Parts: sequence; C-alpha cells; structure tokens
Amino acid sequence: MARELRRLLIDPARLAPELALRPEEIRYLTRVLRYGPGDRVELTDGAGGLWSASLIGKDRLALEQPLGRPLRREPPPALRLELAIAVPKRDMDLVVRMACELGVDRLQPLRAENSALVGSQKNERWEAILREASEQCERLWLPELAPPEPAGPWLGAAAQGGALRLLSTTRQQGLPLLGEVLSELGPRPPATLTLACGPEGGWSGAEEVAASASGWRFVSLGPRILRCSTAAVAGLAVLDHWRAGAGTSRGEDWGENRGDPMALR
Repeated sequence: MARELRRLLIDPARLAPELALRPEEIRYLTRVLRYGPGDRVELTDGAGGLWSASLIGKDRLALEQPLGRPLRREPPPALRLELAIAVPKRDMDLVVRMACELGVDRLQPLRAENSALVGSQKNERWEAILREASEQCERLWLPELAPPEPAGPWLGAAAQGGALRLLSTTRQQGLPLLGEVLSELGPRPPATLTLACGPEGGWSGAEEVAASASGWRFVSLGPRILRCSTAAVAGLAVLDHWRAGAGTSRGEDWGENRGDPMALR
C-alpha cells in the first residue's frame, strides 16, 4: 500500500522547482516521519495551489510539476467565514486550531471590556498554530489572522460591502437562534458571514450599543451559558455546516473545493 502523502505549507516566495528546507521542516520529515531520499510529500502555498514533491537528500525538495502548473489550483471561497472572538483567559490556542479546521477564512481577536486576559496576546504563536492546522486538515487556503483590536470601536465600525454580521450574546430574551437566521437567507447569500463571540464576562453595555448602532444582528447559540471558547467553536461549526449545505443545495461551491482526495495517493 502506498504511503499517505503528508502536507507542508510553504510560503509562495520560497516555492521553486528545487527548494531548500528549513531546519524545522527537515526535523519533521526526517526525524518525525522518518522520510528519506525519494519519499514524496504534498506542498501547498496557502493561496490555493497544490504540488507534489520528492525529497532530495535530507534538506531539499524537488517539485514534480512545473511551478506554474500545479496539480490543483483552487479559487478562494465565494462565501467567506469570519470569526471575531474576545480573547479568552485560556483556550485561545485551541480556538485558533479548531477554527482553522472548521473552515474559518479570517480570524479577528478582540480586546473586550470584560475580558480576563492572562499575559500578552501572541499573534506569532497563533500564526504558527494556523499553519500547522492548515497542514493537518489539508486546506489549500491559509486563514488570515488580523491583529487584535479593541472590541467597542471594531464592533462600531461600518460593515464592509456584502457582509452579514452576527453577534452572539446571552441573557437576552427572544433572540433568534443562529441556525434560524441562516435558514432565512435567500438564494443570494452575503459575501461574508461574520460571527462575533464575547468574553467570559459577556459583552459590555457600550459594546452591545456600538454593535447595534452599526447593524450587527444579535443571535443566540442556545439555552445554556457557554464558555467563550465553546461558543466560538460551536457557532463556527454551524456556519461551516450551513455553508457546505448551501453550496450543495445550489450546485455551487461556497467553501473550499477539496477535489479528489485520492488524486495524489
């Protein structure tokens, strides 16, 4: 049986017919996977391209396709999913990883008034987690990680064109469920679906006022009070499931076109 091809994410600027590996990539291939000369991997540039390559010695890879003619070239998602999350006291690393696996296209960390942060926010670490998660779940598009922003001004900013912005909140009676709002969308969905999830202490009154004034629609994720990390993952799972179903029902591809998973095996 042929060995399953593992995937490496390589920055587009580094891609070449023959490319030198970095120390951490050499360590992963030769020590963790125990690969040797001639073993094959998949390479993605995080921008929709996919190639196969073979290992030369211990520190170089040779592409098996011309650089300009990848095995697959996937367009960006027609319907983008964005998660804005007030950085939790714990679990942000897990949220970043799971958001990537669930198809998020853009991740926006927020500093909310009621956040209970411990230490500094580490965008470099989150970038590394996104890259590792993209390789693991075999995405061809690397999610965008935005720099942290204060929640109030960010929620109060005007919406970009074609975006539906949904704010998850608790302890408000009569709010529609997230799934109900999605089921009401017609045959021409928005270009971007944004879900904002608040901190452990909930959104402040000022943050909710700012969101309401700028057109956010308030939604519920169910009858129970969820940890902010749980809410973010649960809400994004609903969005990703809806996007997949919307594309299937309309004969269109709103998310990533995964193609034939056996094509390179």
